[in-house]
Amino acid sequence: MDKTAHGFDAEIQKLQQKLSTNQLPPELLEKTQGMLDILKISIQQGGSYGNFESVANYINVISQIPFNKTTQDNLNLNSAKEILNKNHYGLNSAKDRILEYLASLMLNIKNNNTSVTHAPILCLVGLVGTGKTTLAYSVAQALGRSFERIPLGGMGDVRALRGQSRVFPDAEPGQIIKKMIHANSRNCVILLDELDRVTEEARADIMGVLVELLDPEQNMAFNDHYVDYPVDLSKVLFIATANNTTNISTAVLDRLELVQMPAYSDEEKMVIGKSYLFPKISHFSGLPPNLLKINDDVWPLIIRPLGYDSGIRTLERTIEGMCRKVARLIVEGRVPQGDIITVTTQNVKQFLPA
Repeated sequence: MDKTAHGFDAEIQKLQQKLSTNQLPPELLEKTQGMLDILKISIQQGGSYGNFESVANYINVISQIPFNKTTQDNLNLNSAKEILNKNHYGLNSAKDRILEYLASLMLNIKNNNTSVTHAPILCLVGLVGTGKTTLAYSVAQALGRSFERIPLGGMGDVRALRGQSRVFPDAEPGQIIKKMIHANSRNCVILLDELDRVTEEARADIMGVLVELLDPEQNMAFNDHYVDYPVDLSKVLFIATANNTTNISTAVLDRLELVQMPAYSDEEKMVIGKSYLFPKISHFSGLPPNLLKINDDVWPLIIRPLGYDSGIRTLERTIEGMCRKVARLIVEGRVPQGDIITVTTQNVKQFLPA
């Protein structure tokens, strides 16, 4: 940047152009225009340029917030059902609850009913690896909305959600605003992942912010400390996940509709492993189609290499390990051209991860 009065003047003109090309709320536009006017006068009078970067960063942030941008919703429930069934095997009770929720949401959107903002927030509750995060993504996919995830596990500072005031030199907006900017849509789906795993020290403060986020009477004017202007979150579809509800405050629980995620049976894991995970992992591991074959009687050994597991995360890692071992054999030239590798009960230990 040219650090002369003329150079700064040119930069201010760029910022003014950015403000004029983005549809900001009138009050916010007036506020930022006033900041630029003061900055310009200060520079013209030979004042300090130190405040320029702070003002420029602020304008860059607010000009990206999608105050008026939305995506077109897919209001076809049959399409939503197909997506849920394609992405997830089993989980019938959870999928039924979600489809009922989406049906009500779709009716409200079709009828332009503002009471849609009063719908409770879905919270998927279940053990690790039962598909909570991927199911939330499927909801966004079913609606045709952008999907964003905020991991709350280990979060120890409420400023990560709420943002930090611009009086601090390292100030920046919180995760809510950042995710809306990344989605470039005010009706995106935001996943609040692992509600129950925020740190003990920050739990009260973070739960307080979550109450505001999830309460339709309050989230129409969410106040990020960096933006310092109310942002309407009423069109955002929040979905939450938790391993259990023990550490979630009563006030937050009161705003959630709990959907229990059941543990997978061995029979369900076998279908998921064979029909969902194995084809996908084999492809992403770079294996040629149909090169690796796993006999049916081997799957019980793959499903429980280390004993019982309620989710499918261990199963996924086991299949990934097997595919990588085969990939290594191919790269080392130990698989003759055209050969098929078959995993049997006799040789399975050669392929299972150590």
